[in-house]
Amino acid sequence: MKKALLLGTTGVAVALAMLAFGFVAGSPQVAKAGTAQTAQPVQTAQPVQTAVADTKIDRTEVEGIIRDYLLKNPEVLLEVQDALEAKQKEEQRLAALGVIKNAKDQIFNSTFDGVVGNPNGKVTIVEFYDYNCGFCKRAIEDMRALTKSDPDLRFVLKEFPILGPDSQKASVVSMAFHMMMPQKYGEFHNALLGGQGRATEATAIKIALSLGADEATLREKMKDASIPQAFSKTYDLANKLQITGTPSYVVGNEVVFGALGQELLAEKIEAAKAAL
Repeated sequence: MKKALLLGTTGVAVALAMLAFGFVAGSPQVAKAGTAQTAQPVQTAQPVQTAVADTKIDRTEVEGIIRDYLLKNPEVLLEVQDALEAKQKEEQRLAALGVIKNAKDQIFNSTFDGVVGNPNGKVTIVEFYDYNCGFCKRAIEDMRALTKSDPDLRFVLKEFPILGPDSQKASVVSMAFHMMMPQKYGEFHNALLGGQGRATEATAIKIALSLGADEATLREKMKDASIPQAFSKTYDLANKLQITGTPSYVVGNEVVFGALGQELLAEKIEAAKAAL
């Protein structure tokens, strides 16, 4: 926050300085007090150019004025910071709209993604998650509650392993299991993400086998070249959506960052329904 305010202060000072210098440099000379001014006939541009050229800017004086103003009105910095954040959020929202429109199938209908809730639901929420993300582990209860309470909700689970090699290997097992037994993927996901301890390749395989997967077939599926290709596409998609952490969601035409909790997610879902 302090860094942001410092940046805001610098921006304000620079902007005011530019405005001040621009105003002084672009203004004609003002007659000194007590000097009579009379209208002059229009001649050539030379007198105006000379007036501008002769204008002297006292940099120290202008900087002093800016400093005094900011010290007397520090709330201006907060106003500018708020305006900047609002502008950046709006730019981010508009950029996300374009990405969602152009990559709708990849976001909502990728064959590599698991689906829980109603597979034919009217509204889809997509979660970018990592099996070792603590916030994702807590947010799994939100997913369970929302899909249970809303029969029209389709919940898409998009593998986004960003927390190291263990996460990546666990996700490889997850995707291989999904390719083998999609009907049991929800159970696998709940067990691995909702389990205690760190998710690894070994823990993921153990859960897969407990749900009936054949180990030899599973390990062979884990070598499928389409899995790293799917990860690459997801990383690229996340980059375009400016998603850098987990959990993050796409609800309708909106990208939602962080574990907001069940109530706020439900509000986003209702807004998406209203927009249909």
